Amino acid sequence: MDFDAFVGDIREHRWNVFGAEAYEHGRLIHAFGDTRGPHEIYSVTKSVLSVAMGIANDRGLIDFERPVADYIPPEYIAGLSPRQKETWEKITLHRLMTMSVTGLPFRPEGNDWLAFSLSVPIPRPEERAFHYSNISAYLAGVALGQALGKDAGGFIEEEIFAPLGIEDYVLGRSPEGYFYGASGMRMSVRDLSGIGLMLCEGGRVRGKRIVSEKYIRQASSALQTNREGGYGYFFWKYRDGFSMHGKMKQRCYVLPGRGLVITCLSDMDDPSSTFFESLEKHLLDG
Repeated sequence: MDFDAFVGDIREHRWNVFGAEAYEHGRLIHAFGDTRGPHEIYSVTKSVLSVAMGIANDRGLIDFERPVADYIPPEYIAGLSPRQKETWEKITLHRLMTMSVTGLPFRPEGNDWLAFSLSVPIPRPEERAFHYSNISAYLAGVALGQALGKDAGGFIEEEIFAPLGIEDYVLGRSPEGYFYGASGMRMSVRDLSGIGLMLCEGGRVRGKRIVSEKYIRQASSALQTNREGGYGYFFWKYRDGFSMHGKMKQRCYVLPGRGLVITCLSDMDDPSSTFFESLEKHLLDG
């Protein structure tokens, strides 16, 4: 690993990288920039939601093979047309979590995101193909809260953030007050690394079990094929491990076989692959 070369590329290209860290077998070996201040993590939020879904599933509180309609507030289901109700009775939470529901817009709209999301016509609800949408994660977050009988964001705070010592963060919300499981979260490089390290250690932190190793293996496997190598339960398959992605080049790579966790938070709306080529060459290929 040539971390200095990666930092050199950051400076040469003037990439807007807030901070980066590399851990090997649980030990911090390299750091750059601001690793303590919270920053937007965008769709990495989905992976945090996945951990919460796994905890609930481990406890028998939620079943991914049940229809989405079973986990939506009854007043919303009652307001659906017969066709829309039938649609959401055909689509399982597993489908939401693997991004395999075609026809959804990218994000919810309006002042009631839940009503909007449930009203979207889905011509072929049985069709399984990779289709990335924030609505899938948003609905999964709503379903989690309904299954728990409590706020999903509060559950994340209690069951993930508190045991990992994560204190400086922001949780995104929908206009109607639900935890927005797709995006809107802010945290630091150090705290995101902590989540990656917990996952790399099979779901434990300082001897405390957070989520089962069985769930991590399932969630990080290629449950749905796509051009990027596969998608699990809100995790991206990456080589012999997995990664968490945000749209402005936020990344946390977890490679358990090598004991490697690499986190980088940035704000780069750049379609080129130069940044990732540097990251892979200098940090992941070593």
